[in-house]
Amino acid sequence: MTKYDGLAVTDWPVVEPGMKLRVVGTSGSGKSALAARLERELGLPRLDLDAVFWDAGWTHRDVDEARRLVTGFVAAHPDGWVADGNWTNRLDGLLDPGTDYGADAFVWLDHSRALVMSRVIRRTLRRAMTREELWHGNRERPLDWFTRRSIMRWAWTQHPVVRARMQQRIDDGVPVIRLRGPREVDAWVRSLAAGPAPHTEA
Repeated sequence: MTKYDGLAVTDWPVVEPGMKLRVVGTSGSGKSALAARLERELGLPRLDLDAVFWDAGWTHRDVDEARRLVTGFVAAHPDGWVADGNWTNRLDGLLDPGTDYGADAFVWLDHSRALVMSRVIRRTLRRAMTREELWHGNRERPLDWFTRRSIMRWAWTQHPVVRARMQQRIDDGVPVIRLRGPREVDAWVRSLAAGPAPHTEA
């Protein structure tokens, strides 16, 4: 068993240089922030799946075109990459480990519902106040807070759905790096930056 900052790490698959990682989790869990961190600190090319599947006016990009963008990105970066976002239905397994274009492992941000909701509420309020542009000119609108399109509503309802899906993948033997809370995220990233532990003879 390895320890990072007092955290017992027993269920993290080994990450080696050149791996392909797919960051998933409920909205507000920090997928984009972690992917950007891996891009910056490890030099991994990054694919933002929200930018792929959303188009202008909050419409969905044609699914075949979107999937061509995904496969083109993977083909262009055979030496490793990081992709962030769920899009389970539209990907239809395209980036799942074990497939031709698949990641080597999922990185699952399994934060508590309370943490996710506090983050997504703060983020939504900030985006509304600053009119932050997201993808292709799209911006979150306060009016959407009270509709079925509310990202806060989506985060609340999808939290158990994502957890059940990812637990099933673990049970099925799919390689999943499960990070529970910000401290585990920080410990895991530091372990990558430090590189593999030196080999010692018994």
